[in-house]
Amino acid sequence: MIHESLAAGNLSIVSCCSSSKAVLLSCLAFVAVTHAQTLRVGDVSFPNSGAPSAQGSFLYGLAQLHNFEYDDAGRAFRDAQQADPGFAMAYWGEAMTKNHPVWMEQDLGGARRILQRLGSSSAERLSKAKTERERAYLHSIEMLYGVGDKEARDIAYLEEMRRIHTTYPDDVDATAFYGLALLGSAHNGRDTAIYEKAAAALEPAFVTHPDHPGLAHYLIHSYDDPGHAHLGLPAARRYFTIASSAPHALHMTSHIYLAAGMWGDVVAANEQATKVAAERVQRAGRTPGGCGHTNMWLMYGYLQQGKADAARGILDHCRTSATDTNGLTVRAAEQDPLDPDNIPAASYIQMWTRYIIDTEDWSGALVREDLPLGDLAGAKFTRAFVRALAAAKRSDATGLRTGLTDIREAHQWLERVLASRRDGIGPYRRRASILEQEIEGLAHLADGEPYAAIDTLRRAVGDEERMPVEFGPPFVDKPASELLGDVLLSLGRNAEAAGAYEAALKRTPNRASSVKGLASSRLQPQ
Repeated sequence: MIHESLAAGNLSIVSCCSSSKAVLLSCLAFVAVTHAQTLRVGDVSFPNSGAPSAQGSFLYGLAQLHNFEYDDAGRAFRDAQQADPGFAMAYWGEAMTKNHPVWMEQDLGGARRILQRLGSSSAERLSKAKTERERAYLHSIEMLYGVGDKEARDIAYLEEMRRIHTTYPDDVDATAFYGLALLGSAHNGRDTAIYEKAAAALEPAFVTHPDHPGLAHYLIHSYDDPGHAHLGLPAARRYFTIASSAPHALHMTSHIYLAAGMWGDVVAANEQATKVAAERVQRAGRTPGGCGHTNMWLMYGYLQQGKADAARGILDHCRTSATDTNGLTVRAAEQDPLDPDNIPAASYIQMWTRYIIDTEDWSGALVREDLPLGDLAGAKFTRAFVRALAAAKRSDATGLRTGLTDIREAHQWLERVLASRRDGIGPYRRRASILEQEIEGLAHLADGEPYAAIDTLRRAVGDEERMPVEFGPPFVDKPASELLGDVLLSLGRNAEAAGAYEAALKRTPNRASSVKGLASSRLQPQ
């Protein structure tokens, strides 16, 4: 047993090392110490041929890669390259940070530029692998960033990871990356069969490696829907402690809690995630932002708890970022501009939408707010929907008719944007169609046509139920079954309304508006 302290890097390492044919195989468990705090990012070990001086950075990068802390992981892998310029796996690791499988995002150009630093051709890069196992990992990434469209490359990469997983059954990282590759092959949204296959691969390894960040993380992704959330509770509870210095890991636990409607846990997880993230940003001399994924989930948790003031505080903080000079800018090259998490102004509209719908603040000044949205077709469509919904809810027939025209125009513009895309647009297209149908149904109701209204809303319900359940707050901002329940309740058709709310709660367990509607449908006389 060798105890080595690298004070210059503020890194403590405990390692057990052996040498065979001049290839150093390292198996390390480590903790990084910075600003007198221990960084907990999970326990990883990865036999490799890198120099001892590169091990701490490489393994820290590997753990953060599993935690989806991609920027931090990239810096660590570059540190490993600096310590050992010929360390092929350090380049593999940095290139891996450019692929975000669950989010269906990939910076192909950035990844290829990293690989070019290792070698100018695939053959040259593979020649720098010092073991057969390392060569297999390098070959897998050549498939990931090789020829063909993203979907074809994802499938080719999956086959390579399946081969590595089978060839090296004791390689826990091969198991983890194989599970993640399976999740990344679900190009049309959540595919239950694929997700269950990923879970089946990951579960046995999680039993023997309960502190491995990738296994816990990818199990959460495998189970973060209402039908499977109970299976993900052990991974969620464990992940919160094993990677407590990684903001994304802390947030990830709430994927299970939200799918189960556990609002106290959703809030606690995201409060801690935003706190740790803010501390990191402040140490770097920057001001924490108020928009983005974790803030959105925290806000949604507050709304489900009835804490409108706390939710409004997050919304107001995000507005500051959404209206500054970078408010309309995509944060990174590989990020999808259709995803509101990736642009401050779009993130704000997502939060604004949730706040108005879930507080039912249909008449307030917030509905009329006109934040600049530039060319953000998705955000403009969403805003048009909310304004039309608000007009219907306050019985403003003129506003509703105007809103229906606006949402149709916004939908046409969004379709033109989607027509230029090939990957991952299906859910956005189906969502837009459902939201427009909802406004059409409400317009029928306002025109005194309740049967046409209910028929239209039932079609919207059917369309939503045929969509895979997306993780997180409702992807269809006003769930179609919930809106149908609202309309049926307003018409005195209470038993039917109760059925609609019960259906809504199957997709969004314990959602406050559906719980409230269901209670009302059972209390009011028929």
